[in-house]
Amino acid sequence: MTYQIKKAAVLGSGVMGSGIAAHLANIGIPVLLLDIVPGKLTVEEEAKGLTLEDSQIRNKFAQGALQQVLKHKPAPLTTKSNISLIEAGNLEDDLDKLSEVDWIIEVVVENLEIKKSLYEKVDAVRKPGTIISSNTSGISIEDMIEGRTEDFQKHFLGTHFFNPPRYLKLLEVIPASTTAKEVVDFMIQFGEDKLGKGVVIAKDTPNFIANRIGTYGLLVTLREMEKRGYSIGEVDSVTGTLIGRPKSATFRTLDVVGLDTFMHVAKNAYDKTEGDEQKVFELPSFMKKMIDNGWIGAKAKQGFYMKKGKEILELDSETLEYGPQKKLQTPSIEMAKQQKGLANRVKSLVYANDRTGELLWNIIAPTLLYSAELNGEISDDIVAIDNAMKWGFGWQQGPFEIWDALGVEKTVAKMKEGGEKIPSFVQSLLDKGYETFYKEEDNELYFFNGKEYTLVPVNEKSINLKSYKKKNGVIKKNSGASLIDLGDGVALLEFHSQSNSIGPDIIQMINYAVDEVEKNFKGLVIGNQGKNFCVGANLGMILMEAQDDNIFELDFIIRSFQNAMMKIKYSTKPVVAAPFGMTLGGGAEVCLPAAHIQAASETYMGLVEVGVGLIPGGGGNVGLYTKHLKGLPNDVHIDYQFIANKVFESIAMAKVSTSGDEARENNFLNFADGVSINADHLIYDAKQVALSLFENGYKAPKHEKIPVTGDSGYATMLLGAEGMKLSGFISDHDLKIAKKLAFVLSGGKVPYGTLVDEQYMLDLEREAFLSLVAEPKSQQRMQNMLVKGKPLRN
Repeated sequence: MTYQIKKAAVLGSGVMGSGIAAHLANIGIPVLLLDIVPGKLTVEEEAKGLTLEDSQIRNKFAQGALQQVLKHKPAPLTTKSNISLIEAGNLEDDLDKLSEVDWIIEVVVENLEIKKSLYEKVDAVRKPGTIISSNTSGISIEDMIEGRTEDFQKHFLGTHFFNPPRYLKLLEVIPASTTAKEVVDFMIQFGEDKLGKGVVIAKDTPNFIANRIGTYGLLVTLREMEKRGYSIGEVDSVTGTLIGRPKSATFRTLDVVGLDTFMHVAKNAYDKTEGDEQKVFELPSFMKKMIDNGWIGAKAKQGFYMKKGKEILELDSETLEYGPQKKLQTPSIEMAKQQKGLANRVKSLVYANDRTGELLWNIIAPTLLYSAELNGEISDDIVAIDNAMKWGFGWQQGPFEIWDALGVEKTVAKMKEGGEKIPSFVQSLLDKGYETFYKEEDNELYFFNGKEYTLVPVNEKSINLKSYKKKNGVIKKNSGASLIDLGDGVALLEFHSQSNSIGPDIIQMINYAVDEVEKNFKGLVIGNQGKNFCVGANLGMILMEAQDDNIFELDFIIRSFQNAMMKIKYSTKPVVAAPFGMTLGGGAEVCLPAAHIQAASETYMGLVEVGVGLIPGGGGNVGLYTKHLKGLPNDVHIDYQFIANKVFESIAMAKVSTSGDEARENNFLNFADGVSINADHLIYDAKQVALSLFENGYKAPKHEKIPVTGDSGYATMLLGAEGMKLSGFISDHDLKIAKKLAFVLSGGKVPYGTLVDEQYMLDLEREAFLSLVAEPKSQQRMQNMLVKGKPLRN
């Protein structure tokens, strides 16, 4: 059977249910969001004369959830307009509508009998072939399908999203014994390609993979803290980014998750385990008191941490009183910070003979042993375990990758010294004379499966540039960028300067890359797999030249940057930009002239130069203006003033999109540009676009004149800026920047509707940029951004 999901239903509109519905809407799937009918009216509802039969009452839980979706931060929706794809209803009046959907996702309360009762009703109305799944975080999948029809059981499985569904990558797929293989295969592919998730197959065991190991590790950390007298702040100071975990570390993470939620997950594991394992899953007494007191974390504004004024205080687990935050300060921490690479840093910390080393060994070693003991029970292999912890808990390395980094033989020897029992899976690795759980051979990655090394499966759409370069080498590189052969006649220009900031080295490589592609390739992709696509130009270099009054050198650099952008725009072969994450300033300017932008769903794009006292200098002003013009239909009257105002507002207010979809709404992307929901597939998707453009006879754009608003447009834009100045919203220097920006966008002292050359606009932009960079107040703003990492309003 061939499966398609054209419409879905989510049963349960709590935070998780509404979040899943929002994520489905983000990928363009219409969703029916249903919840229970209220049993009684509130006093306010009675006062309005409403009854339990009114639709606004009967649908109020789902409708209220949608209102909250629009307010939540971080935003569940990639653009607020996606809310129109979600229809609110209830589980009594709208149950028959389930016959119209292709996927039903149950997200109701974690109670087996309630779920089974709901499934009985669903089974009576669903059409054969409809996929049904539960988002349960730990209830047995097998127990839930008891008594259901054969077709229901064949199409039922667990699909465990992690909260918030838009942002967390992990999706655990848990088949029942009755689930058809084609259903599992389809959900894996759908999860990766459409939902943009990292999918792992988990077995039907308590808490599945990530929550089982993650909860164990957190509770081991809690017990170690109590046992050895560490403070909450001390633990968090070394269990975050220092060891490759999220910056929220241990206790900030628990505050965000909520102690009530964590208690539920821990209890689920406690109820279904026994012996020493079960003891670990019992919450410490002080944590139970916190829950009784309602100190359940961020949503209660009080948990392990509490904000008092501007100060954040930490809880004393013994006295349950709040005090100043503490940090561990040991020699090993300072030594670790000097180490290159996460693996070396963690190794130096874990083996350190001080309080930091003792803490980290005593929380990491048990977690490694537990993960190895569960291998085969909760998953088929270690790859699923490692991926689950990286994608669900934000670890940079999974348990078995950590073990390899620490040295398997060395850790096992230390574990045996401490009287620990070594799992047979680990012992078998050493007995065979192997040293690591993973090994690289012929640029391919293999993992130990208990008997031998097996190739790590990789989706063809997940292009790993590091391994690609190892395998195929590079065409040319310098300190800022590399040109790589992606195969099939497509090259890739990868930025790898600090923060991927643009300097002369990257400009040089852009020029080389376009020339090389025009001669020998079908197309070029500009992309990378750093933390962010590009945070803009090299601000430190610009400030240094400005402070030395080296305007001639700056003029040359800016002119070179503009020329490189025009080289991208007018390349005879298609250039596809693949932005993701922060794509700011110069990063956005690299994208605007490309033949196509293939953006990741999580792309934060904007021209933000005013924050450092400047305006865009690499063609960003004219690039965004013409992008707006080309986004309009043919043969319609164009209001150039309206467009200029929109671009002026976007740049003057330093607007940054909160997603790829919003970047399209802001006209950084047009209707033909694409958005990749799965960030791992971004380079692949961009490559396919480049090939498609070439095969369809791509032709470079013609040099065309640009219509501008001239004197009247300049006056109109300036009027708005002066109004903001009089209202106290902007400073004198902000107004000076606004005047320069308005002059560039208006095309200078010409009549409305004048057609000007693109180079004329670029010259105006460069002159304005150079005049602002020489301003002392602009230099102060640049200095503040470099030193403090935030804008200065002077």
